[in-house]
Amino acid sequence: MWKCSSASARRACADLFVQGKKNAPCIIFIDEIDAVGRHRGAGLGGGHDEREQTLNQLLVEMDGFESNEGVILIAATNRPDVLDPALLRPGRFDRRVVVPPPDIVGRELILKVHTRKVPLSKDVKLDVISRGTPGFTGADLSNLVNEAALNAARRGKTRVYMQDFEESKDKVLMGRERRSLILSEEEKKNTAYHEAGHALVGAVLANVDPVHKVTIIPRGVSLGLTQTLPVDDRHNYTREYLLDLLAFMMGGRVAEEIALDHMTTGASNDIQRATETARRMVMEWGMSDKLGPLSYGRKEEMVFLGKELAHHQDYSETTAHEIDTEVRRLVGEAYEHARKILTDRHSVLDAISNALLEYETIDGDELAALVRGETIEREAPADDEEEAAPAAGEEVSSGNGEAGGGRGLQAHLGARGRAGVRRRPAYRRLARRGRIRFRAG
Repeated sequence: MWKCSSASARRACADLFVQGKKNAPCIIFIDEIDAVGRHRGAGLGGGHDEREQTLNQLLVEMDGFESNEGVILIAATNRPDVLDPALLRPGRFDRRVVVPPPDIVGRELILKVHTRKVPLSKDVKLDVISRGTPGFTGADLSNLVNEAALNAARRGKTRVYMQDFEESKDKVLMGRERRSLILSEEEKKNTAYHEAGHALVGAVLANVDPVHKVTIIPRGVSLGLTQTLPVDDRHNYTREYLLDLLAFMMGGRVAEEIALDHMTTGASNDIQRATETARRMVMEWGMSDKLGPLSYGRKEEMVFLGKELAHHQDYSETTAHEIDTEVRRLVGEAYEHARKILTDRHSVLDAISNALLEYETIDGDELAALVRGETIEREAPADDEEEAAPAAGEEVSSGNGEAGGGRGLQAHLGARGRAGVRRRPAYRRLARRGRIRFRAG
């Protein structure tokens, strides 16, 4: 709206408030206010750039407001830390309403809204899905439901199953599968032992989040993944949790050394994250017994870079050496802890690796069975046609309790989704039997 010269931007800002007063009572909503309300007096351009001129005009207009004019000014941003202090003074934007990501109850309610018109199978449990999606926003959950519906339509189903939601969640969290990537048997074996090391250490340690799924199917930029999910939403982390997390991160590298007697570059991200976590434990969170509850490294706020943080060394070289020693000690102890766990359970490590090579993906229950010394027994997958076809006289429930079957799924997917389903052989066979019908439009 104000992408123009500074003079015209000031006129547009003034006109906005004039129109608001003429149409009172009204609400003026400014989205992404940090685009024009960033901290003044830093960066290139001094105080004469277009953005600062617009901000000055906005402040002048807000000062002219009276309490009885019937105009309410609301703004939104996800970067309140970069706003100019003048915007936050009393009489301006002096009331803050924080909108955090929904909790587990909120996510379940949001899922109910987005699945109202989606035909769901009886095995779909929205409370389980909400517990497995910590940190998801409303838009993320909407995308999750849509991906699950598309996945069901591609397979010629008339309803969305729990498996469709699981695959959709994996795609959102871990990235799309790259089955076209050709891996040698040696690389597959190395990846299997690496992920098995993470999974076994995570299954043994009591303080880390439970392992939800382990896979050696390449996703995104990784060749394999071990996914953990918290039982409840976490807001604070204990020292015991962080120490076990360090051991969990080291599990992959240790498994490679124990089982294959070599090291690979696959552990680079684990080492980087472990080092960063240990350094923050020492420098920011005061979790070092030797250095005590102190914060080291003053942060310099570069406003013209959007307040990117840079560390300033406000401690001596002796203290810097002690910090490096403590970081090395924390990571080293976690490494040895992971080594002891895997060495004592070498046969279990081999069993998990073999299961990954055979099935490519195992879930948390199957991992727990392998840790107990049991074997995995999977039923043969059902035929797509039988899975897609509801039994005679059976109603397909939608998210709001209505019967709908394919009609609900086609309404959710739209014309493009229906065209994709029509091309499926399973659809054509079911259509000939009169089990599903699609209307034009």
